[in-house]
This record gives sequence, structure tokens and C-alpha cells, in this order.
Amino acid sequence: MLSSSSLAFLKRLLDTPGPSGFEGAAARVWREEAATFAASVTADVAGNSMAEVNPAGAPTVMLDGHIDEIGVIVQFVDEEGIVYVSPIGGWDPQVLVGQRIRFLGRGGDVIGVVGKKPIHLIKAPDREHASKFTDLWVDIGATSRAEVDGRLSIGDAGVIDSRTMDFPNNLIVSRSIDDRIGSFVILEALRRYAQHPGAARVVAAATTQEEISWHGGGALICTNAINPKAAIVVDVIFASDHPGLEKKEIGEHKIGSGPVLSRGSVISPVVLDLLRSAAERQNIPFTLHAAGRETSTNADTIHIAREGVAAGVLSVPNRYMHSPNELVSLEDVDRSATLIADACRQITAKTDFTAR
Repeated sequence: MLSSSSLAFLKRLLDTPGPSGFEGAAARVWREEAATFAASVTADVAGNSMAEVNPAGAPTVMLDGHIDEIGVIVQFVDEEGIVYVSPIGGWDPQVLVGQRIRFLGRGGDVIGVVGKKPIHLIKAPDREHASKFTDLWVDIGATSRAEVDGRLSIGDAGVIDSRTMDFPNNLIVSRSIDDRIGSFVILEALRRYAQHPGAARVVAAATTQEEISWHGGGALICTNAINPKAAIVVDVIFASDHPGLEKKEIGEHKIGSGPVLSRGSVISPVVLDLLRSAAERQNIPFTLHAAGRETSTNADTIHIAREGVAAGVLSVPNRYMHSPNELVSLEDVDRSATLIADACRQITAKTDFTAR
């Protein structure tokens, strides 16, 4: 199970705001933890953070987990001091209604509340319509644009103002699990690898801008710099055990059923076999996910970087993705870290990643 210190770090990481393009605070928390055991910890101009174990080893294996989360950005302020925002990443605007927003202002955090026309004033035919971003605004208690200007600027980012909560049955809830949990898993896996390293040089990379990037974002920059032979990408996947989901469309991945290993055109069969063998060796339950085209993870970029990288994807089942209260099992998180560390130990200079 996760140690008490690892759990404390996880909660600190989840609670630190870090929307895409504004990941600095969360990245600093990650690097501070990495520095307690890694051989080297570095950062780059894109905001990526890298921690390395066994620097003289070979081949190089990259562990990727993107550290950014969805958020909002200040777009306009009217004369009455009402703030209008645009999305950072993929939002369902319905989950924003009535929420508190924590803006990352230049002079410190600024709290606002999301407003919408009251139900009493919405005409009956319009009550069935979903809210759009343009129907919403944020009230920070200001009375004029000049007052807002002293606290917020156009382009300031924000996240939903919520804190991580423990749930029964070893579950945890947070707004930023996608994919702060991935950046945690790769660092926890690196910590366990460092305790009993194998032949490989392993670099964990907490990458940026995944939620907004169609050009590869921080993951592409990191891959080009690290130059790995293989990569394991850790992200979240839709849990199938809540109402309204079709298992025939997304597969069956229950909370607590273990990590999810992807199979498909982007996935290296060699890396998949390493992960699956590690799960079997460690008696870790897992499920498989079919990805016939892209994986919708950083693996889509990583596998075509440089001369090509053998990529695998391990996902943590997640309920209520892109909402204020995403939910995962800490047991799934712990098992994922153990599985990845074991898989890395099996990689040597003789491991052939060539596709056959």
C-alpha cells in the first residue's frame, strides 16, 4: 500500500492548481518530492519536469504522466466588474454552474463564484437547454472593472476551488485526478524502481499541456530530449461501473479492478507484454482496453517522436472525468506503481523493441 508520506504528497499534488499552460506550482511540488530520491531532477522551457534514476543504465525508458488539469481563463471584464471566462481544456459547462473558482492572480489567489440566470427567470421552453459557457459569468465581489483590474488580469487562469477528499473503501476524490494521478503514479513507480533498480535508465516526466495540445505539447518536447527506446504513458480511463455507460462501447474497467492496459495500433506489443507479464508476476489484477486508432493519450505523440518509440499505455479507472469530483481507487494507484516498477526492471540492453 501507499505509505503515509506518499499519500500526503499525493494530496498536496492534487490540491495544487495547475491548468494547462499554468502548471508551474504543481510542477514545483512534483520536483520537490522527486528530489528526495532521484539521481537528478530537471525542468525545461515548456514546464516539463523530469526525474532520473540509474543515469548510467541502458536502455532509456520514459515514464510519462501529464501534470496539467482543465481550467478556465479570464477573457473579458465588463464595466460592473463581472468576469467572463473561456475554457482551458474540455469542459461540460453544466458542472461549472454554482461552483467556486480559484483564480491564480498576480497578487495571490482570487475566489469567484460562477453565476447564471436563476431558474425562476428562465422561460419554460429554455429550461431544458444545456448551459453554454457564454451563459455563465464569474462574480468576484467587485463593483467595477477598475476594482477587478487591481486583482485580476485578462489571461489569468483558474480552477474549481475544491480540495481532495478521502472516501470509504480506499477511494479518493479530487478535481485534478485527470491527470495529476498519472504524474503521481510515474513518480511513485520511479521511487520503487530506485529501491531495487534494474539495468535500464528510467526517466519519469511530468509533462504539460496535454489537455489543450494537438501538436504533442510537453510530451513531444520531453521525448525528443530524453530519447527513450521505450515509454510507458500513465493516464486515466472511463470507469464502467456507474449508471449510463455502455460497456460494449468503452469496455469493462471497474473501480478497484486494477490498472488498464491498452492494446491497439499505437501500442508496442513488446511493451504491452512487459506490462502484462509484470502484472501476472506480481499477482496484480488488470483489464484490457482496445484502442483501434489513437489512444487519446500522450502515447499518440510519443510513439512517433524521433525515430520512433515503443510505447505502452497504463490507465487508472476514473469516475466523473472532467468534473469537480473525479474518483479513483488508491488500490488501483498503488498497483499501477508496483506494476510499472517491475516492468522496468525486466528491460535490459538485450530487450528488442523492434515490431514484428
